[in-house]
Amino acid sequence: MSKLQCFGIIGGDQRQLYCGRSMEEDGYSVNYCGFSKKPDGFHLTERDMLSVIRQSDALLLPLPCTRDGMTIHAPLSEQALLIDELSEVFGQKPVFCGMKKLLPFTSSLLYDYSEREEFAVENAVPTSEGAIECAMHHYEGTIQGSRCLVIGYGRIGRILSSMLRGLGADVTVSARSLRDRAYIRSCGMKEISSAALCGQYDLIFNTVPVMLLHAQVLAKIAAHALVIDLASLPGGVDFEAARRLSIPAIHALSLPGKVAPKASGIIIKNAVYNIIREEGL
Repeated sequence: MSKLQCFGIIGGDQRQLYCGRSMEEDGYSVNYCGFSKKPDGFHLTERDMLSVIRQSDALLLPLPCTRDGMTIHAPLSEQALLIDELSEVFGQKPVFCGMKKLLPFTSSLLYDYSEREEFAVENAVPTSEGAIECAMHHYEGTIQGSRCLVIGYGRIGRILSSMLRGLGADVTVSARSLRDRAYIRSCGMKEISSAALCGQYDLIFNTVPVMLLHAQVLAKIAAHALVIDLASLPGGVDFEAARRLSIPAIHALSLPGKVAPKASGIIIKNAVYNIIREEGL
């Protein structure tokens, strides 16, 4: 049985609130900090950051853990949560977070749940559903019958392209490797090389965090398209070029937290539990 019986959740959005609720249902104690603007339906006692740090066996930070390197990402907090206040706990107790490379310090007890394969695969489902929801909201046509391009055949690309095909879209997927392109064909979809994007589309979904959709490519394939960039910062779309070309383009970040916070919170919790088991914490 784990020695960790009390978790301190510091900062984050509704994903962290649902993660904490699920941990409590599993029998753990949870302390919260950074949720003064919590939505209705969550009844919790918020504590100051220092109390949570000292009274918890382990800390859980959000995804991303920080956006500026100085404060913990805490969109539901009225006050800034300074990362420096965590310094006394690093190396003393486990800290779980997303995108740990953004933190200004590290420790052998710092674990990144967002780097885990099972987390990434499970998170691809709400990301794909959110991308389709975004398309339905901003595209004037229907998904059925639309010409869709999915750039990249990684975790999100695989799931998203399958969902779009299930909705009746004419789906083309770009990939670099011949193996992936063979898989795409075997799934009944069209394939092209990511290095030679071509065609005309109604909806373009980018999943690759590399600048593939620069001005020349946008002008060639997206003249009449809605472009939705799902790639992490800085993304893979030249948004300034899209603006000049009057091509609607959306950088849809953190979709799991926006469209499926409960499921996403449980995905975080399960990844943390897996780390605890593997590390013998």
